[in-house]
Amino acid sequence: MTDAAFAAPLDDLPAPGQLDGPELASLIAAKLCHDFISPSGAIMSGLDLLNDPSSQDMRDDAIGLITDSAKKMVALVQFCRVAFGAATTAERFTADELKALVDGVTAGGRATIAWNIGSSDFGKPQARALVNLAYLTAAALPMGGEAVITATHDGGQMTLEGRAEGARARLKAEASTGLAGERLTEGLAGQWVQPYWLWLTVQQTGGRLDVEAVEGRVVLTARMPS
Repeated sequence: MTDAAFAAPLDDLPAPGQLDGPELASLIAAKLCHDFISPSGAIMSGLDLLNDPSSQDMRDDAIGLITDSAKKMVALVQFCRVAFGAATTAERFTADELKALVDGVTAGGRATIAWNIGSSDFGKPQARALVNLAYLTAAALPMGGEAVITATHDGGQMTLEGRAEGARARLKAEASTGLAGERLTEGLAGQWVQPYWLWLTVQQTGGRLDVEAVEGRVVLTARMPS
């Protein structure tokens, strides 16, 4: 789950009240299982239809279900390797690579994503922050709208911004708690752990995560070394 890109190991978190490494790892694992079960279950349903002699008239539907679900599963795995894990041995990622990862897991959603991240490349912590920030910005638009993702550089500092604007743009209570770096006391852990992971990623590079949430607009801003 972690690599040398973090300033400190997850089992040596600096502030009181934060999770220890094993607890955080278990929550991330639970989230991944939750996300993966839908497409993997759909693949199994498609295979069951193919193997059912009484459902041969649905063969084309079954193949379509398997194909679409397999594509979704691959997109999720590729995204999570960067968003939660160490990904490959590559130390840097291009802007196009990161954009493709987010687009792969948000395709079909109600929000549209506009990218303004230039052609820069990103180190592992910055890449991890960007894909999580972009995903959470789009997730703040359950009724649709536009999520604008921007990356700017100023000397040795990078600023990542996700601006969500649309009807009922909002953050769930669990997400607000996680983005503030606070432990969850009530609510769904699955809605909390990814926002907390974004906060932790930024914090452990010596950066800062700011959140603005008003009616119709949510803005996430991460400032961190580039």
